[in-house]
Amino acid sequence: MKLVVVDDQTAVREALAVMLDLNEDVDVVATAVNGEEAVAVVAEHRPDVVLMDLNMPVMDGVEATRRIRADRPETEVVVLTTFEDDESVLAALQAGAAGYLTKEADRATIVQAVRSAALGQAVLAPEVQRRLLDLATRRPRPAAEQVAMLTAREREVLRLIGDGLRNAEIAARLFISEATVKTHINNLFAKADLSSRAEAVRYALSVLPPEPPTPKADSPRRTWR
Repeated sequence: MKLVVVDDQTAVREALAVMLDLNEDVDVVATAVNGEEAVAVVAEHRPDVVLMDLNMPVMDGVEATRRIRADRPETEVVVLTTFEDDESVLAALQAGAAGYLTKEADRATIVQAVRSAALGQAVLAPEVQRRLLDLATRRPRPAAEQVAMLTAREREVLRLIGDGLRNAEIAARLFISEATVKTHINNLFAKADLSSRAEAVRYALSVLPPEPPTPKADSPRRTWR
């Protein structure tokens, strides 16, 4: 099979490429450092499988997966990432990924996942399977109870998601890091039984009270002479 490896970390990308290329049935035809480059490389080399990281500059792995699957549906994508939160898992699978592994996976698991994807079989890490099962069986809480469970900062983040801001914009608005924003999002998704950003936007608009209008400054009084 022809394989493309995508990861923005040079050491990880090169190690994966060398490790996978040692297998007789795997031919690593190219590597890419971000999602945008991955889309171009796939168009050029037409691989059977792409091993895709998620958190990358320029274009992330979810958007790259969506474009690759739209442009070339015969190319399968296996996600290999450090993230196993609900939002990342669901976003990747909804974009068309055939497999989802964390970077704790050993060599044999990664190789088998690539082989299975090439055969059209889905592959999910055990911890990812548990998350999906939990999402499927989770009982929704009443909206008022969900909102009451959120911290003040989580409600701020939820409101900004509802306003359409991305993680970087939320971080800048609240003067916190993107990693902290990600943590707040994970927490509020779990508490409010949310599974996607689009769902979070609808939820924010439905349960959060509108912000009071900003008071206008008094007009200066005109002095008549």
